[in-house]
Amino acid sequence: MPDTLPEIVVIGGSAGSFPIVLHLIESLPLSFPFALVLVLHRQKSGPSEMDKVLSLSTHVPVIEPNDKEFVLPSQVYLAPQNYHLLIEKDRTFSLDYSEAVHYSRPAIDPAFESAGDVFGSRAVGILLSGSNHDGAAGLAHLVAMGGKALIQDPSLCDFSAMPLAGLARVPEAVIVHPSTIVNRLFSP
Repeated sequence: MPDTLPEIVVIGGSAGSFPIVLHLIESLPLSFPFALVLVLHRQKSGPSEMDKVLSLSTHVPVIEPNDKEFVLPSQVYLAPQNYHLLIEKDRTFSLDYSEAVHYSRPAIDPAFESAGDVFGSRAVGILLSGSNHDGAAGLAHLVAMGGKALIQDPSLCDFSAMPLAGLARVPEAVIVHPSTIVNRLFSP
C-alpha cells in the first residue's frame, strides 16, 4: 500500500449528511485499505437501527464497534448512539460517556482529534453537512497532526454551518463535491 493512502478515514456529519454517507458507502469497493469511521449526530433517546439501515443498502457491513475492539481496514464503523467514539494509541476503539460536545454525543471533534493523535499523516477527516460547529476544532487538530481534511462544498449542503465552521478553522481543507469523495480517498 503506498504511503499516501490513508489508514483511517473519519467522516463527521449531522443534519443533511445521511444521503451523502449512504452514497459514499455504496461507492466503496469490496475491499479498501483503510478503516472508515462514521460519526453522525443521532437522537439520544429511543433505539437506533442506523447501522442496520446503512448495511441493508450496501455490500459493506456497517458495525458499531465495542470498547477495546481493534480498528481494522476494510471495515465501516458507526459511532454508537449516545457515546463518543475515540481511538486509543494501541489502535483500539474507546467508548466514552463524558459530557456532550456541541450538544452531541457522539461528537465529531473528539473522534477527529483522537484519529489525528494516533494515525497522524495517515488520517483523513471529512466534514459534511450539519447545523452546528462540531468537527471544526477536531479537524484543525487532525490537520495539525499531519492529517488531511476534506470538507463538503457548503453551497451543496442542506445545512452549511458545519462545513463553514470547518473552513474557518481549516482554510487549507480540500472542498469536495459529495460525488467525488470516494475517488479522492484512493488518489494520492
